[in-house]
Amino acid sequence: MNTLDLFDLSGQTAVITGSGKGIGEGIAKALAEAGAHVVISARTAADIERVRDDINNTGGSAISQICDMTIDKQVDELARSAIESLGSITIWVNNVGGSTGRIPLKDLSRENWDSTLALTLTSTFIGCQVAAKYIKEGSIINISSRSSSGPVPNNSHYAASKAGVNILTASLAVELAPNIRVNSVSPGAVPTEIFYEVMKLMPEDLPAYAKETGVPLERLGTPQDIAAAVLYLSSDAASWITGEDIVVSGG
Repeated sequence: MNTLDLFDLSGQTAVITGSGKGIGEGIAKALAEAGAHVVISARTAADIERVRDDINNTGGSAISQICDMTIDKQVDELARSAIESLGSITIWVNNVGGSTGRIPLKDLSRENWDSTLALTLTSTFIGCQVAAKYIKEGSIINISSRSSSGPVPNNSHYAASKAGVNILTASLAVELAPNIRVNSVSPGAVPTEIFYEVMKLMPEDLPAYAKETGVPLERLGTPQDIAAAVLYLSSDAASWITGEDIVVSGG
């Protein structure tokens, strides 16, 4: 087989959670460009319908469904709807996650801790469990964070939740082998709506932020940077890879 053909997702069906904007939108569009039928999912109808229409209007294949990833029943309905519409699921990307913002430990409430773990770690667990139930052979990709692998002062709740995503990924890779591969991607700083909100930055602040944080490649990331790694892990090009975390952070 030609090496480039390994990246072809024709005939595949991919569910991408949290794909109404930002990194999730970038992943959905990349997988559609590679030939996959994609299922766009998030909590806001207007967002997922816009992404769905963008993909369909440019020659791709997409459907959309509202889903709150912290509610088991809705996630199961998302999977069943995808199968009813498209026949099967072969790729599942858990992209939902977030933080209540940078808060020192002494000020971090139990509510903030619980909501961050629910949105980031528990939603990934639910997504993996449902994906494993319906995928006969394929791939699960969890979106983690570079914050998962080192100290993140004043954002420990988010770091802990993403570290949980990593060990969940590694554990399920062994449990679900050989039919389902499970990997993760850990983005560095990617300016999205959530990034600006959490970091309290504006677009004009980005060059200085990249310099201040010492990114060797001297820029912050884009959704397409992350989507390219997800495409790789979704495809036959990564058919001998499972239980791994790919860091995409500019160095």
